[in-house]
Amino acid sequence: MRTGIFGGSFNPIHNGHIALAKAVLQQCKLDEVWLMVSPQNPLKQQSDLLDDQLRFEMAQKALEGVAGVKASSYEFQLPKPSYTWNTLQHLERDYPDRQFVLLIGGDNWARFERWRHWKDILRHYDVVVYPRDHYAGTVRMPLLDVSSTEIRQRVRTGRRINDMVPESIVALVEKYYQ
Repeated sequence: MRTGIFGGSFNPIHNGHIALAKAVLQQCKLDEVWLMVSPQNPLKQQSDLLDDQLRFEMAQKALEGVAGVKASSYEFQLPKPSYTWNTLQHLERDYPDRQFVLLIGGDNWARFERWRHWKDILRHYDVVVYPRDHYAGTVRMPLLDVSSTEIRQRVRTGRRINDMVPESIVALVEKYYQ
């Protein structure tokens, strides 16, 4: 079973994340895509990161009814910070029937050599690069102009986010990111 691993803070999850997961699922002929909610990205500032469990629950709710795409809290049980190599090694051990494919944005691909064990990742796993900001990718899909940062800013300033996140989580996002 080919399973895409799409890691991120998902702070909060938004329509761009979901559209991307669905596109990669189809284009790369994956059986599933797991949105791996990361408790701590070693390359990101964590100052306004919502609680791990709340981000996971919002992702679960946002993905209800999205075939082949699910939220995962797998990294919550692993040592922090969350290094992709470590996560992939644990996943491979716990799910020997699956072939894991790493999904990363073009911006991360541009600095992939900074990742811990990046050469090992390339040797052992397929990597799919999706377009992001001003960076190209290996899958074709339109860039959606939506970001978690912008969503948080809109909520703080009382602006609408209805077109940026699934309707099922609008109220939660507005509640938690005020």
